[in-house]
Amino acid sequence: MTKRHRIGQRAGMVCAILALGALAQTRISGAAAANWRIDPARTHIAFAIDAVGYPRTHGQFRQFAGRISVDLDHPDRSSVAFHVQSESVDVGSPSFDDYMRSVAFLDAAHHPSIDFVSKSVEKVGDHAVRVTGDLTLLGVTRPLSVDVEVQREAGGAGGRLDFLAKTSIDRLAFGMNSGFPLVSREVDLVISSEAVEL
Repeated sequence: MTKRHRIGQRAGMVCAILALGALAQTRISGAAAANWRIDPARTHIAFAIDAVGYPRTHGQFRQFAGRISVDLDHPDRSSVAFHVQSESVDVGSPSFDDYMRSVAFLDAAHHPSIDFVSKSVEKVGDHAVRVTGDLTLLGVTRPLSVDVEVQREAGGAGGRLDFLAKTSIDRLAFGMNSGFPLVSREVDLVISSEAVEL
């Protein structure tokens, strides 16, 4: 695979950073959770993509903001809206990062924000919900569903909420075609975060 294809491999991972970035640098509101805040220091958004003949490549986004409203008793009343800064992509190499910010991939100059807005939240287990909404990347909007595990734990003076979100994204659906088919069209995303009680 050429250097350009390898860069494309890493760029494709960017798509996967999108799904619940609101779990970081956000405020949890709502009657059932008004006194909870996400801890950005304990939030990590990881993504990975496969390529023929190469090890799995990993990366992350470092800057994101938004709001999440959580009703623990009625998950269907919860909602998420978030914005990820395209410029903040990080795959561990400044040259690869810069190339992915270019018009070849993220086109950060014209599309500085990657956005997700939920439409529904469905309880799928005792500690799990499925968040469905619209993801906009490179000016293209597509539906996206994210499975989220939520654990509420007591500890110290208050408690905490632990989140673990997982999904996969078809990068071709957003026009990010670099390296395909040598580079997988599917990008995996895992987001872990913690909300602390004030």
